[in-house]
Amino acid sequence: MELYFIRHGIAQEATSEIKDEQRSLTEQGRKKTQKVAQCLKDLDLSFDLIATSPLVRAQQTAEILVSIGLSSQLEQCSYLAPGGSTEDWVEKWLKPKDYQPSTRLALVGHQPCLTNWAEILIWGEVKNSLVLKKAGIIGIEIPPTASIVGRGQMFWLTPPRYLLS
Repeated sequence: MELYFIRHGIAQEATSEIKDEQRSLTEQGRKKTQKVAQCLKDLDLSFDLIATSPLVRAQQTAEILVSIGLSSQLEQCSYLAPGGSTEDWVEKWLKPKDYQPSTRLALVGHQPCLTNWAEILIWGEVKNSLVLKKAGIIGIEIPPTASIVGRGQMFWLTPPRYLLS
């Protein structure tokens, strides 16, 4: 299975008037995310499912991916919110769905959660080594084994500027 960790696009700054959960994409964030999504489409990439954090900026990013045609399936996943547990996500969300080895999942969420998850799947622990820019992507291949922690192989780490140049 292939997992694509996609960080949300550029969002409003946090203020005392706007709760973190309600921060939405800026106009620049929408445009950049649309361009990144179109580049992915031009590379013939598609996803069997796009799972998104329930926070507004992540949902908006996921909706852009769907609108470009990268998937017709969109699902909100509370585990992708800041502070979500990798172990709970694997045990309670991923495993019960019994995905095929050819499945491609896009997970839209936040930093540092996504890089922490990626590092756990690759190295079995958080090393604070990976950086995921807004609208950036990490691709990890997960082996079809019972235990996936520390067994993933990263095949893609792309900041948006490389897709847009």
